[in-house]
Order: sequence, then structure tokens, then C-alpha cells
Amino acid sequence: MERFANAVRPRLARTAAAVRPRLARLRPRRPEGAVTAALPRITRAVVRPGTWPGAWRFTVVAATAGTVLAAGVVSAAGPWDSTGQRTTEQDRAVALEATRGTDHGGTHGNAGTPPRGSRTPPSAPSVLTGLGGGATTVKSAPVGKALTGTLAPLLKSPAFGGLSASVVDASTGRSVYGDDAEDALTPASTTKIVTAAAALTALGPDHRLTTRTTFEPDTKEVILVGGGDPTLTAREKNPAGSASLRDLAGRTAAALAERGVREVTLSYDTTLYPGGERHPIGVNPNLAALTPLMADEARVNDSASGPADRFADPAAEAARKFGTFLKDHGVEATPPGPSKSTARAGTLATVSSPPLATLVERMLTNSDNDLAEALARHTAIATGERADFAGVSAAVRAQLQKLGVPLKGAAFKDGSGLDRGNRLTAGLLTALFVKSGDPAHPELRPVLTGLPVAGFTGTLTGRYADGAAGVVRAKTGTLTGVNALAGTVVDREGRLLAFAFLATGTTDPTTAQAALDKAATALAACGCR
Repeated sequence: MERFANAVRPRLARTAAAVRPRLARLRPRRPEGAVTAALPRITRAVVRPGTWPGAWRFTVVAATAGTVLAAGVVSAAGPWDSTGQRTTEQDRAVALEATRGTDHGGTHGNAGTPPRGSRTPPSAPSVLTGLGGGATTVKSAPVGKALTGTLAPLLKSPAFGGLSASVVDASTGRSVYGDDAEDALTPASTTKIVTAAAALTALGPDHRLTTRTTFEPDTKEVILVGGGDPTLTAREKNPAGSASLRDLAGRTAAALAERGVREVTLSYDTTLYPGGERHPIGVNPNLAALTPLMADEARVNDSASGPADRFADPAAEAARKFGTFLKDHGVEATPPGPSKSTARAGTLATVSSPPLATLVERMLTNSDNDLAEALARHTAIATGERADFAGVSAAVRAQLQKLGVPLKGAAFKDGSGLDRGNRLTAGLLTALFVKSGDPAHPELRPVLTGLPVAGFTGTLTGRYADGAAGVVRAKTGTLTGVNALAGTVVDREGRLLAFAFLATGTTDPTTAQAALDKAATALAACGCR
């Protein structure tokens, strides 16, 4: 999270120098053609270590609880332009316009960098329109009766079977709309919201996933030990800052050279996950085998997200590539085989993933199934549970119980939402959004900042071409017969709302998706007095 603080600190410092330090209004330069958004009045942000190890803290003074929450979200997700849109998202939208996708760690140049010669992208309508308001004006949440009149017709689409819907005032947690909000339904990929909250609670936002090599001096065996990092990359270009298998090979070769070793027996260790390698859905392009050792999510092609053919044995393939990289550094290695690193083996070298906060954002934005299953297993490991599906279920429930969110009817079968046995309520999801914006839980902020932005990033890139593009931030969920949408939106009165719509028994996925999008758009446009 230090990168967020480093990005925000210079802008806030310049603002503080220009106006009174105790009550300053952020006035970033407005891009040409952008819609001006009112931002919260805040004091000079103070970045201090110690909130959690190596992390940051912002002190915010605002007129209302709603603006306190919104300012926290803005600070965590920066840098922002004057419309409230993350500037990196604008740049990425231009760079990916042709593919209508998002690139988190792809091979097509640095993420967030527009193609050479591209024009400055137009800003979307404000992501956080209307926040701040008058310094003495407290804006009330939408009135239930008026909001019901707006939402109910949209959520009675004939494309839906069962429906669980919840809308809450994100600053207070007060329900402003509910339709069977406590009915537990199949959530599809909105399960990843739960996985994110549980992992951040158990591990903290600065936790990293480490891949290492060890050495048995008696047998000259080098063991590549899987650390459960599906973002480990074997690619030459690594714009996303993922841990590099090539770097690990170079460091390992250097450590061997110090020992005078140039020929080794190569093995690999996947014992971090003791359960089976197959998800209940079986072999599927949406997910690699569940192993703690893989490179580039075992993708056969150069894709960075979405469905793709996978190597049948991700660990063996990663070890094979590692042996090739060792040879490039002058170390001859045997063809790799499975083994287990023992207490006798000393560590040669390590590489670590980006912090968990970054991984959670990537998982939510891209709806990354491999990363979701890995983070669920790390949650189990951190809480003393077995790193399998049963352990994941117990660990996730325990972490959510710590947060005090409603769990009646909930069932946790995996981390990704691919298992149809999962059950969540719309009320649970909105409660997690409220917790994620609570100043008492800064570790959960990536649950909000990782949500795809309508029309701009991730699974919402190609949606909301009209209406709420750049306004809705939400996680999608789609299985056959299941459509879900859960996230946040700022309404016309400047109030931050959290919402969750879970629909099952959907007969027409296109119509169902459109109905959910219309409901979220209606929230953005509604004052509903």
C-alpha cells in the first residue's frame, strides 16, 4: 500500500502549501472536457508507518460520515483526476480500447501506459460525483419508499427466477432497500468479495507470497518450492511487478556459484497444498490445476486474464522452465521431478509477489479464479486450517465471524465462486462493503478499490456504454442460470450506497445482465426523496 501513499503525498503537499493546512480543498487540474466533481474537504493527509507493518494512514476531517468514508476510498485508490476517476484507469482504457479488456500484468507494455501517440482519453462521468458537498450540509440517504418505486420494477424482470437484493447507506450501514436480502442464493463470482475480505483479515494487506529454492548439499539437489503464488511469471517482460521465475533462477545460480556447484539434481515441492489438484468443475479453461507451484497461471498462451488452455501439470511445467533458466546461467540441471524440501535443505534464493492488497485488486478487477483459489488457501494456512476446500470453508467463515457480518444461510465451497454449492445473501455482501469503508478496518480497503469500474476496467469494461459508465464500481457474477452484481455507487445526492443483486434461475443471461445494469444505473441517477 506504500505505493498509494507515495502517489498521493506529493499532490496533497502541493495543495497544503497553497491553502490553509487545516481545511484544504483538493483542486487537481481538470482534464479538457471533463465533468467537474465536488471532492471532500479534508485536512492535510499525514502518512505514517505503523497502522500495520509497512503501511499507511490518512487523517481525514469531513463534514459527514459519508464524506469520511468517501475520502478514505479516494486516498486508498489514487491517484485520481478531478472527476474522481483513477488516472491509470483512463490511460488503460485507451491502451485496451481495441480489445475491450483489462491488462493486469500482460505482455503488451506497462500497465496503465497508453500507446505511443495516443490522444488524452476523455474522462467518464465522475466515479465519486458529488462527494463533499457543503461543509455544513448532511445529506440523508434515499428514502425507502421512493427507492422502492424506482428499483422494484427493474428488479421484477421476467429474466429472473429467485432474487436477493440489498441497498444500504455505506456510511451508516442502514438498509434503504431490501428484497429477500437474507435469502442465500448461488453468488457465482461475487464470492470473490468474501474471499478478499477473509484473506485481508487473516493475512493483512502487506502479506506477500514467496517462492523459494533450497539446496541439499549432500546430494546436490536444488528444490523449487511452490509458495502458492499463481502470479509468478516465467515471461521475459514483467510490467506488473510479479515475482519472476527468471530472477529466481539467476539468484539461485549465483548462490550455487558461491558454493562452487555447476551441476545439480532439480526437483520441485508442491506440499504446501495437501488436497487434490482438481476443482469440482474438473478440467476447465477458467481455472488451472490447484497447485502451489505454477507460472503465469499455467496458461499455454500469452494471455493474462480470462479463459485459456492450461498446462496439465503446472508444477512440472514451471520446474522445466526453471531448469532452462538455470542452464542460461551456466548451471546444468537434470529433468525435474517431484520431491519435498526437508529441514536439512538451506534456502538458496527467494522471490515474492506484490503485496496482498495488489493481488486482491487484481483478483476482483479481472475476476481471477486462480488467484481467488490461491488466496482462499492462504487464508486457511494462516488460520491453521488444511489448505483444501474443507479448510477454506472453515477459515473463511471464521474470518467473517470476526468481522461481525451476517452469515445465516451462507455456505463457502471454494474461493472463486465456480462451485454452485456456494451460498451468499445480498445482505452479507453489502455488510462487507460497509466494513471495507469503515475507518476501523483500513486493511479491507482493497475490497472497494479493486472493484471494476463501469465502462473502464475488468469485467465491466464493455458494459455501461450509456448512463453509469465511470460511476458504478461493481463485481460481476455469472454462471449458467445465475447473474449477480455487487458494488458501490454514488447517487445524485452525493450519497455513497452499497448494493448487491443476486439472481438465480435466469432464463436469458443477456436480458438478466442488462436488467442488473439498469438497476445499478437507476441508483446512480436517483435522489429518491
